[in-house]
Amino acid sequence: MTQFRKILKFELKYYFKNKIFVGITLFLVLAIAAVMFFPRAAGIFRDSRKSDTASELSVMLVKADSPEQTPLIEDAFKEAFPEYHVQITSKDASSIRKSITSGKAECAFIINGMTSYTYYVDNLSMYDQNTAIADGVLQNIYRINAMVSSGIPVEQAGSIMSVQIENHVESLGKDQMQNYWYTYIMIFALYMVILLYGQMVASNVASEKSSRAMELLITSAKPAAMMFGKVIASCLAGLIQLIAVFGSAILFYSLNKEYWGGNPIAASIFDMPPGLLVYMLIFFVLGFFIYAFLYGAIGSTASKLEDINTSVMPVTLLFVISFVVVMYSFASGDVDNLLMKICSYVPFTSSMAMFTRIAMSTVPWYAAAASIAILIGSAAGIGVLSAKIYRVGVLLYGTTPKFRSIIKAVWKA
Repeated sequence: MTQFRKILKFELKYYFKNKIFVGITLFLVLAIAAVMFFPRAAGIFRDSRKSDTASELSVMLVKADSPEQTPLIEDAFKEAFPEYHVQITSKDASSIRKSITSGKAECAFIINGMTSYTYYVDNLSMYDQNTAIADGVLQNIYRINAMVSSGIPVEQAGSIMSVQIENHVESLGKDQMQNYWYTYIMIFALYMVILLYGQMVASNVASEKSSRAMELLITSAKPAAMMFGKVIASCLAGLIQLIAVFGSAILFYSLNKEYWGGNPIAASIFDMPPGLLVYMLIFFVLGFFIYAFLYGAIGSTASKLEDINTSVMPVTLLFVISFVVVMYSFASGDVDNLLMKICSYVPFTSSMAMFTRIAMSTVPWYAAAASIAILIGSAAGIGVLSAKIYRVGVLLYGTTPKFRSIIKAVWKA
């Protein structure tokens, strides 16, 4: 235990003195601060120019072929496009085009009756929804005119068209749309941290071995203490980094919450149930242990640091495949499909698969408990096996040994 504590302390110091580790953490915190404080800063600039708001609105030109319909069209377009300064024009199409290309107007509608129009814009954005809004506006006007032509008073036609439908949705399970964003961010964080720190464990082991420092370490400490010390230290470093990043995000958001104006995406991200955060920590730690032990064992068999990428490729591919499976099911909205249910109990995939199902679906407590129990048992078993591989691998130099020869050496040891 004394050896384990010394190695754990030494490895943690390595991470906290590592300029790249500290730099990345500070960069992420500062980037999150910039994003969280942006609405506050934008609001200050917006308030300073509030008196000139009308002139800042982009100009939208509207030309109607029917003079009697012009007032109705003008009112409807001004209501439907509050972000534009809607102007009724009598110019011809050529003049309207020149106004747009010269920058005097951003876009224009030439309405040829209530069922046909031409939309002019200089550069059509992929997010341009103006035609869809105009379709709805003209459809309403056409229907009102049809009702008036049939003898229905204008006021009654307007009330018919403006009727509001009330609906009440009662979800008996999880609201996937509400949980989407923070679940997505958590899955991606788990993926990045496990992959990054797992490879760091393998690189550290291979670096010590290639520099011959391993030969000195192995004589003064037990291989199991070295393996578990390195893995737990990297896990703690990853947890501390996650807490620093997510903690700063929550803090900065709470300071600027009023400036986000009830943004649904921001509210969804930070309206995170505490129970789900506990599940994330459990699956993160257990999933990390499994992959970090594998990375450490494989790193001990590599004689040179340059061989690490090739050696750990099978483990990395296994993890990437599990991530792809989870993300595909997550994006489709069907997180309870057969493949995800199977992956929820496979140790190499359950850290993300079961966590996703818990966040986006209704999972019985005993199913989650069974997945966690399998993960705990698998992490312990893989840890013991990896320690034995580590003990044999650190003394093997030259050509990277084959898997069969390593298992034979472990069996004989």
